[in-house]
Amino acid sequence: MSGAGPRTVICLLRHDLRYHDSEVLHWAQNNADYIIPLYCFDPRQYLRTYYYGFPKTGPHRLKFLLESVKDLRQTLKKKGSNLVVRKGNPEDVVHDLITQLGTVAAVAFHEEATKEELDVEKALQQVCAQHGVKIQTFWASTLYHRDDLPFSHISRLPDVYTQFRKAVEAQAKVRPTVQMADQLKPLAPGVEDGCIPVPEEFGQKDPLTDPRTAFPCSGGETQALMRLQHYFWDTNLVASYKETRNGLIGIDYSTKFAPWLALGCISPRYIYEQIRKYEKERTANQSTYWVIFELLWRDYFRFVALKYGTRIFLLKGLQDKEVPWKKDPKLLDAWKEGRTGVPFVDANMRELAATGFMSNRGRQNVASFLTKDLGLDWRMGAEWFEYLLGDYVRLWVPEIQCVKGGEIHTLWALSNAALSEAGIALGETYPLPVVLAREWSRHIKQRPNKRDHPPRGRKDPSDTPRQHKDRGVDFYFSRNKDLS
Repeated sequence: MSGAGPRTVICLLRHDLRYHDSEVLHWAQNNADYIIPLYCFDPRQYLRTYYYGFPKTGPHRLKFLLESVKDLRQTLKKKGSNLVVRKGNPEDVVHDLITQLGTVAAVAFHEEATKEELDVEKALQQVCAQHGVKIQTFWASTLYHRDDLPFSHISRLPDVYTQFRKAVEAQAKVRPTVQMADQLKPLAPGVEDGCIPVPEEFGQKDPLTDPRTAFPCSGGETQALMRLQHYFWDTNLVASYKETRNGLIGIDYSTKFAPWLALGCISPRYIYEQIRKYEKERTANQSTYWVIFELLWRDYFRFVALKYGTRIFLLKGLQDKEVPWKKDPKLLDAWKEGRTGVPFVDANMRELAATGFMSNRGRQNVASFLTKDLGLDWRMGAEWFEYLLGDYVRLWVPEIQCVKGGEIHTLWALSNAALSEAGIALGETYPLPVVLAREWSRHIKQRPNKRDHPPRGRKDPSDTPRQHKDRGVDFYFSRNKDLS
């Protein structure tokens, strides 16, 4: 851009679909005559995954994203602006807008931490350099700003969460949220807002809402802020969060902030400010602290991504360990579809398929079962099942709901008479377990009888790879384990 005409700033929005605490929009408001809030539906995000060819964006995720984009457009309209929506690579869309307008002085965006997003940022830098347009970037996806971490360089980030947490809590401060203007500068003349696409344009259908879902919520900043108001101020649920957070049924056992945080519909710093306000005005306890504790976990993994880059996606992992991972499509399908014969795993995977949501506890369990038990992903334990999760299994695996008590988690240990009484025929009405780990026996009141040998075609527990025996079920499910 040359000359002293009106200054236009393009604000590329990606995982920051909100108006409150938006440093990008705040900066543009103070440095532009015209602002173009821009969201691009990048076609690369709707292709298939690199290794196994799964759709990168599923129907529930797409629905939540479309709702979030629509909500932000409505919010910006109330602020005297609009959200410009395009389908295309962001760097190409920005190039076209710069060329069309001739008044673009800067392109602003929040920086991200992982490869695909960083590749877009590099491409944007090249486009802007070609046109002599300034790049203005901000860091706002975490509770603590990366520049405020008490480490001399990101390479010095501890590889243990507790070390990170203690250092940050003792030596860093959370920056305040930015105060937004009541009205935003208008769009540049001649810029059309564009249509928000529908699922069919991505080869998908709008999914139905399952009445059993623990997340019957819509995407968008408006819903995110309403959720915080409900969970903090209307019900005081936050004051018992630590005691209820590992629940599975219903919406109010946990904050449910994660899906909105993922798209930036709510700011982690805003949540922090509201927690501190709640603690000052109502009560401060382990539960209110635990919300911040969980936000710190989220920060940590983003900073780990900054530290290690693409290594976080490599097969050998950050420790560069050789593990004989299996590539068994039948086992993978059983896990994906909730047909492992392990009811708690199956309940969680069916919930995910039907609703697009799974609890934090559920994610840990099914991931561990896949790695540690199947050699694809991880191990589980009957003890945690008996402790809390029986009603949840009956909700999502109704074909075994007549089994009484905690025995519902270990059907393979039941007698033929007990199975018959519950109307279950293993291998027919409900699958045989795809794996049986030897250490599970200590969590089962009744040891497997001779009938309960590993089903034909499945590995005996002794065949569990040695590399997968380092962490047993107690690590994940002991009620007394240190979570710090």
